[in-house]
Amino acid sequence: MAKALSGIRVLDLSRVLAGPWCTQMLGDLGAEIIKIEQPGKGDDTRSWGPPWHGEGADRLSAYYLAANRNKKSVAIDISKPEGQALIREMALKCDVLVENFKVGGLEKYGLDYLSLKAVNPRLVYCSITGFGHSGPRAHQPGYDLMVQGLSGLMSITGDPAGEPQKVGVALVDVMTGLHACIAVLAALNQRHDTGRGQFIDMALLDVAVSTLANIGLNQRVTGVAPKRMGNAHPSVVPYQVFETADGHMIVAVGNDGQFAHFVGALGLPELAEDDRYRTNAARVEHRATLIPQLADAMRSRTTRDWDAALAQVNVPAGPINDIGQALADPQSVARGLATMAGDRPAIASPLRLSESMPDAGAAPPLLGENTAEVLRGLLGHGPDEVAALVAQAIVQA
Repeated sequence: MAKALSGIRVLDLSRVLAGPWCTQMLGDLGAEIIKIEQPGKGDDTRSWGPPWHGEGADRLSAYYLAANRNKKSVAIDISKPEGQALIREMALKCDVLVENFKVGGLEKYGLDYLSLKAVNPRLVYCSITGFGHSGPRAHQPGYDLMVQGLSGLMSITGDPAGEPQKVGVALVDVMTGLHACIAVLAALNQRHDTGRGQFIDMALLDVAVSTLANIGLNQRVTGVAPKRMGNAHPSVVPYQVFETADGHMIVAVGNDGQFAHFVGALGLPELAEDDRYRTNAARVEHRATLIPQLADAMRSRTTRDWDAALAQVNVPAGPINDIGQALADPQSVARGLATMAGDRPAIASPLRLSESMPDAGAAPPLLGENTAEVLRGLLGHGPDEVAALVAQAIVQA
């Protein structure tokens, strides 16, 4: 069965995480992804190990594996005019281009949006940068960690008594990849009506600030900067981590009915009738007196006991897994989250389309693995031409 994006071809000039995450999603959905890499070096993340998978020439870093399945690797030196000409040839035959060079970084090669729009007016061109193409920081490099700090995300993450903390994964990069994918799909849909592509200006800072969600709006509504609350929730109580007899677990009470069921399971049903705790708004106001009572009761039984007991009364709760436990959880196993891309380990796409199910598909490619295939099959260059390009170090094949 054809995939949702079968027939769409993407020229991927991005590296590291945000751009490759976007193009991997497009590839999972069936688009053909042609990943352009620097000969002899490739995507920076190829060297970001350990850990590694494979040995010798087949060795790839886990970081690279995470964002580069379902792609073809074409190694071209775009600093040379002949390499730039090859990119322009490809752009003419592609629907989408994704890049994450600094603002203006591709102009000197004639590979910026306006130059390629002249070659292919139908091209959807997505530029991913730290701060976008306008504003005083536009020309500064931007990385996930510094954007987590600038956006305010770190100011609301971590123990209130400790220092600001980054999220445990490069979440701004991942979210930017998701938003870039959404924008690309929207532009492709609009092209059906206009016949034209367009330029997408995608900035890590914009994404990080916009995805502060309710916490961002707390600032907008009150004018007061939200503070770190550790694992507690500023607007919902109890919605946090509790210590148990043998560890910790999460309890996430989302409404007053769940609260009544929760305190009933704790043997404290009277709390649900107490005016200080009857409603969520009251519980937020009286958090300081409520939480110690709940915490004392939670320490009386093991995590496993509470998990079973709270599940029986439909209170959202559960253990805090490490990554191995998360992947081995029966629900994760049932959903096939630990999977393979070719002969390489992968984590499955969360997208579930009944008529065109994405899959991990092809393993992340070795550097330049598909150079000859693409130059000959897509661009029509003969074997002698390809050999000459290799001899001149324009490409690696």
